[in-house]
Amino acid sequence: MINIVGAMFADEREARQAMEALSETPKFNGTTIFQMSLVKRRDGELKLCNNFESEYLKSNVTVKGGLIGGLVGILGGPIGALLGGAAGTLLGGAADLDREDTSKTLIEQAAQRLEEGDLALIMSVDESDEAVLDRQLLKYNVFVVRYDAETIAKEVEAAEKRARETAE
Repeated sequence: MINIVGAMFADEREARQAMEALSETPKFNGTTIFQMSLVKRRDGELKLCNNFESEYLKSNVTVKGGLIGGLVGILGGPIGALLGGAAGTLLGGAADLDREDTSKTLIEQAAQRLEEGDLALIMSVDESDEAVLDRQLLKYNVFVVRYDAETIAKEVEAAEKRARETAE
C-alpha cells in the first residue's frame, strides 16, 4: 500500500539523521521510499529544508506528479497564504471532502503539531508492513502519522481547487 508518512521531530539533528539514513537505503524489507521532504516551521511558515527522490519513483505511476510537493506547498506555500494563511483552517474544509471518520488528516495534524522550530519529514512510501518503517523512525524522538496516498492526493487536489476559486 502506498502511504504518505509524516514524521514530526523537535530535534533538527535527529530529523536530518533520519532523512540521511533513509536516503541511503530507500528500499528495505518490503518498504520502498519514493520521495521525502524535510520541512521546518520558521517564522510561522513552513520552509523546505531538503528533498529526496529515489530511483524507484520513476517506475511508480501512482506517486508521480508531485504529491509531496503539492502537500508541502499546501502546508506552507502560497496556497495556504491565499486561503487565509492558516494551513489548519485551510485544510479543515478540504479534509472534510474525503473523511471516512472523525480523525484528523495528515495535513491537519502536521499543520497543528508543528511548532516554531519543529521539523517534519514527509514521505511517500510503498509498504507492506507499517512496522518496518516505524522501527527505523522510532530510533528518534518522533511522532509518526500515516495516511493513504490516494486520500491525500484528493485533499491536495481539493485544496488547490479552493485556492484557484478563491483567487478568482
